[in-house]
Amino acid sequence: MNRLAQSSSPYLLQHAHNPVDWYPWGPEALARARELDRPIIVSIGYSACHWCHVMERESFENPNLAHLMNEHFVCIKVDREERPDVDQIYMEAVQAMGLGGGWPLNVFLTPDARPFYGGTYFRPAQWGQLLPQIAEAYQTHREKIEQSAGEFAAVLNRSEAAHYGLQAPADTTQLLFPPALAVEMYAALAQRFDWEQGGLNRAPKFPMPSIYQFLLRFHHAFDHAESLTQAELTLQKMAWGGLYDQLGGGFARYSVDGEWFAPHFEKMLYDNAQLLSLYAEAHLLAPQPLYRQVIEETVQFVARELTSPEGGFYCALDADSEGTEGRYYVWTHAELAAALAQVPVPNALALVQDYYHCYPDGNWEHEYNILHRRQTDETWAAQHQLDPEQASATLGTLKQALLRARATRVRPALDDKILTGWNGLMIKGLCDAYLATGQVSYLQMAQRNATFIRQNLLKDGLRLARNYKNGQASLDANLEDYASLIHGLLGLYQAGFDDQWLQLAADLAQHVQTHFWDPAEHLFFFTAHYAEALIARKKEIFDNVIPASNSLMAHNLYWLGHLLGHDAYIAQAKRMLAVISPLLNRDPSHLAHWGSLLMAQYGPTAEVVVSGPAFAQVAARLQQRYWPNKVMAAAGTPSPWPLLAGRDPKPDGATYIYVCVNRTCQLPTTSVEAAWGQLDDID
Repeated sequence: MNRLAQSSSPYLLQHAHNPVDWYPWGPEALARARELDRPIIVSIGYSACHWCHVMERESFENPNLAHLMNEHFVCIKVDREERPDVDQIYMEAVQAMGLGGGWPLNVFLTPDARPFYGGTYFRPAQWGQLLPQIAEAYQTHREKIEQSAGEFAAVLNRSEAAHYGLQAPADTTQLLFPPALAVEMYAALAQRFDWEQGGLNRAPKFPMPSIYQFLLRFHHAFDHAESLTQAELTLQKMAWGGLYDQLGGGFARYSVDGEWFAPHFEKMLYDNAQLLSLYAEAHLLAPQPLYRQVIEETVQFVARELTSPEGGFYCALDADSEGTEGRYYVWTHAELAAALAQVPVPNALALVQDYYHCYPDGNWEHEYNILHRRQTDETWAAQHQLDPEQASATLGTLKQALLRARATRVRPALDDKILTGWNGLMIKGLCDAYLATGQVSYLQMAQRNATFIRQNLLKDGLRLARNYKNGQASLDANLEDYASLIHGLLGLYQAGFDDQWLQLAADLAQHVQTHFWDPAEHLFFFTAHYAEALIARKKEIFDNVIPASNSLMAHNLYWLGHLLGHDAYIAQAKRMLAVISPLLNRDPSHLAHWGSLLMAQYGPTAEVVVSGPAFAQVAARLQQRYWPNKVMAAAGTPSPWPLLAGRDPKPDGATYIYVCVNRTCQLPTTSVEAAWGQLDDID
């Protein structure tokens, strides 16, 4: 075993038996490099990464290659999910070198951690040639390497805002976001739409939920039919494709093709959390049985396979099992026939083959079938002369038979660490799922998870830890963790109206203001001022598979400002949006979450208050329509929150609804329908 055996990260533990003398990232490794005056290899990946496993098998388990690494370098392994701050810096460095990014990420550093060369996956022959070349160059061309490292370090220390020429507006009294800005953003995004398969017109295809939430909000703000059509197309095609686990629920990380057919089979918590929110919002706006099915099955998947006994949510399931990518999920014709042989359904195999488009010679990798759909349940039922009730019962029986057979296989490895930020996203997803379906158990899952985080990951007052495993929380949280958790807590308060979650969100937001804010550029740093000092302190402004931590915090401040009556927060959020606004129509696919905040500027933000003994039931009914530009507060007893001040329950025992804008309210009503009429009037 090497030093990684003492780690909590499942990814690092996967490398604990390598002959490479790995160190985890930390002062011991960096001190050793300085002591020996050796270059550093920092190798970054994550446990569900297929090509990370391949490079480990081919190179890091090879004794000869390990000897070269140990002889000439100090070797550091990093779990990018535990240390996104480290990953962010060296990913940017490799991209600055003109090389493509991705994982595994392998970067060569000077002993003081400045990068001078790198890449992603290297074949064994490439790796074997590169190692002595780098070692020799370090000895014979040290001056050039130092110069190169200094240049890359200077690039890394240039602020993101300065790089893109972004500045906060000097006059913050009138921050205007003309509708043309949103229209241009949509038009730039629409140029990249795939109008046949949904998503963007490229492969591989990532879900990118923030793009389609932007489309729903654009439709709502401008009554724009085309944006809704594209969102609905994408949601249907994703749910029908192999990207979605047709038997067990939940989505894979991305599709390698342009049709959502062949997934890269790992399943990540953060994807499924955000897709829950997306399908829930779409179901409120334009209800469809397919959306509800996806919501229900995805929650069942998370509860069954990604939930710890304590109520935390695990990170991921691996892509591989039995040494092969996707083996757990795909089927040969013989396996399908065997699984269905005893099912009391006539023509069971033919029904499954038709429903999931499977073939005797396979639809993927020669003999295997990826289960996917290309038609509605109604079309399939009509083709097989089944009425709707028969079709539903038959399909349920067939799916259960396949699930039972699949459960006997070797399962993909579980990454059982718990990350605060990803759990915050799942809290929000579960709350949205509850509001869309009325399933109280979803809200209870979210509440249990929030309690788990408060008890196990909140340390020393308001300092969050990022990770938890085996009873230990060892790393400081970054902005992603704080922003995502606040995002989840705001959703949790507005779903269940338990004051403790709004209070915690407000307290954490203040902590972020104190320890992450850069007043010079009006954006937040990714790490706190008390965090480990790396060679650069970065800001995250571009939305990716997870929204940028700055865009999440801008949303949080905007909605918190309305909930708490805190105008300074609202102004701060708008100023952050104004800083980013010059980029919105240049790269909208990576700024879509900022775009959703932009949509909130094209109409008044409503403040909806419910007060009275039936507050929970009335509030739940109020939220059964899509109306994203609002905040809600509710209570059955006198409450200290500003929105509820002066709106204590009345002696008549009725539950009243107050629809307000800028703290000016219309006449209270006891009718949900009347309250919706008031909202429509101010929209």
